[in-house]
Amino acid sequence: MPLKEARVMEIEFDLFMQAIALRHGYDFRHYAKASIKRRVLALAQAAGCSTVAELLPRILHEDGFLKFALSHLSVPVTEMFRDPQVMKALRAEVLPRLASFPRINIWLAGCATGEEAVTLAILLKEEGLLHRAQIYATDINDVALDKAESGMYSEEVVEHGIRNYMLSGGTGTFKSNFERSGTGYRVKPDIREKIAYAHHDLVGDGVFCEVCLVVCRNVLIYFDHELQKRVVTRFIDSLARGGLLCLGTRESLQSAGAADYFKAIDADCRIFKKMN
Repeated sequence: MPLKEARVMEIEFDLFMQAIALRHGYDFRHYAKASIKRRVLALAQAAGCSTVAELLPRILHEDGFLKFALSHLSVPVTEMFRDPQVMKALRAEVLPRLASFPRINIWLAGCATGEEAVTLAILLKEEGLLHRAQIYATDINDVALDKAESGMYSEEVVEHGIRNYMLSGGTGTFKSNFERSGTGYRVKPDIREKIAYAHHDLVGDGVFCEVCLVVCRNVLIYFDHELQKRVVTRFIDSLARGGLLCLGTRESLQSAGAADYFKAIDADCRIFKKMN
């Protein structure tokens, strides 16, 4: 690409980032640049725009375009019992610690379409803790949240969940947590009623609530170091005394400048306890 054309694209990208931040309050300017650029270009293509500049009047003036844009700018990639070794560690190392809390409030930040929230609820149920637990599952992507709230999943998603569940050490019947609905499955009410889905922007919004566990996996990798520090500070402020934090296996507290605030419970699975 000629240097002049690349510079014009850079200007268009910066203007779009500024427009969505100033017009709607969603600040993507501290996301990892290469990653967010790819998503903006994908948004332009999905919106039928030949350039990023053509997105500007739409994000500034078009009703309903923000929801469409956010659905492309976030990354709703997830599955039930994703990373079975981490789920095994949560069952063995985290849930026994949560049992000591009178009320088990969990914040799942970046819940996407809800598979991980359902996973956490199943783990709590199998350990006899679900009745005194509440999972607050948040995301910036309203399209993903709508799907999560429906509790509906395809047969393929559930079948893949069974494989992960068994690899994570599950000994129950995974499908007993679902009921058949059309060609797919719907999460049963005892699971759904323990999950509260809500719109929340990790960048612009404040502390969500006080919790004893924060789960935020594979989200920080899309942020630059400055934003990682800001977000992890919110997690620190949200965690109760002795609270726990679970990050993605490619994420670290060192890069977020917060290693001194936590003690590793399982370093490989990125499970940490807040230092008091």
